[in-house]
Amino acid sequence: MSSTAAAAPRLHGLVHAMPDAEYHARPELSSTGVRRILDSPARYRWEQEHPPTSIAFDLGHAVHARVLGVGSPVVPIPDEHLTPSGAVSTRAATREWLDEQRAAGLVPLAPDAAEVVDRMVEAVLAHPAARARLEADGHPEVSAFADVDGVACRARIDYLTDAEMVDLKTTSGTASATGFGRDAARHGYPIQEAHYADVLEAVRGERPAMAFVVVEKRPPHLVAVHYLDEVTRVVARDLAKRARDTYAECLATDTWPGYGDDPLTTQMPGWWLHQADDEEELEF
Repeated sequence: MSSTAAAAPRLHGLVHAMPDAEYHARPELSSTGVRRILDSPARYRWEQEHPPTSIAFDLGHAVHARVLGVGSPVVPIPDEHLTPSGAVSTRAATREWLDEQRAAGLVPLAPDAAEVVDRMVEAVLAHPAARARLEADGHPEVSAFADVDGVACRARIDYLTDAEMVDLKTTSGTASATGFGRDAARHGYPIQEAHYADVLEAVRGERPAMAFVVVEKRPPHLVAVHYLDEVTRVVARDLAKRARDTYAECLATDTWPGYGDDPLTTQMPGWWLHQADDEEELEF
């Protein structure tokens, strides 16, 4: 965390049109921070000092900017930083150039990626349920700030209406119920929704649900709108509070532990435990 961010004055309420760079430089705990804290405070601390970047992030940011009409502008990646096949080079000079563009608030895209973005945006806007939510009366890229459980928190809502939050997701998998369920579990999307709802409740006294508009990166770029079930929301809300409590303790003690020194018992995912045929019973 930079000294500039640490010195930033406390904010409370909704802020419209805050630049991306200014928002992400803020010191308040974000939904990404909440999810990293649940993995380990050590990982949270590392990513605060080494923000992750990737070509995949760039594509997602470009889709958001085009669909929502706000956000970082795209800059084409010049030929000198592309391989003969059109892929982005892995040379040190290219990595440095990419970092410079991102630091300047730009989204670098190769020509092939720009074409994919075009098709994904068209698919989202052609989907009736997705378009209805993104064209409802509301505001894009709303930044929300509030103290939750004594912790200064922030949230960046893709599109906020009086009725709900809308979050635009891109996926390398599928936008099906099962496919997005895997993504949601892997990336902690229920915890993101819970954190956003906690912040909004502190600001305006209500917890709107989140509509996830999901578009596939692969052709034919299928689109679906998803809502989480209530059980998932309850569990996620408890996890978000646990993360804030852990964060407050780490902040107070300036201690950011990893996974501990003792051996761990591996936790297998539920699908692995239920992979036997329905007719067979697991024997222990």
